Amino acid sequence: MTRTFLGTGWNFPVRTDSRSTIVAAADETDIEQSIRIILGTAKGERVMRPDFGCDIHDYAFAVVDTTTRTLISSSVEEALARWEPRIDVERVDTSTADLDAGRLLVEIAYRIRSSNARRNLVYPFYLEE
Repeated sequence: MTRTFLGTGWNFPVRTDSRSTIVAAADETDIEQSIRIILGTAKGERVMRPDFGCDIHDYAFAVVDTTTRTLISSSVEEALARWEPRIDVERVDTSTADLDAGRLLVEIAYRIRSSNARRNLVYPFYLEE
């Protein structure tokens, strides 16, 4: 059974197959890649759409405390609510389990609207990059 009602888009990073056609991502994979693109893009980075992206990058060198973690969670929720209409964000948490490695783990629980399927994604936010 195909579920192309969830969407199809270019695979990210963009690559070609043996016939030199662009590889596509579909369904849940397309949504997950879209979330990663939104979170990985700093606002102002795209010339033709400067408001696209997430404010998470404003906290790259910030001290990781409760306030910063709350602001990061809010930034992620706002960006996904605006730029990924196929999902409803249910929860965004941050984990300091990998803080010694220089990254904060952003744990996102979301529901795909059209299928009501619940999914999770852990986005590693590198604090010093």
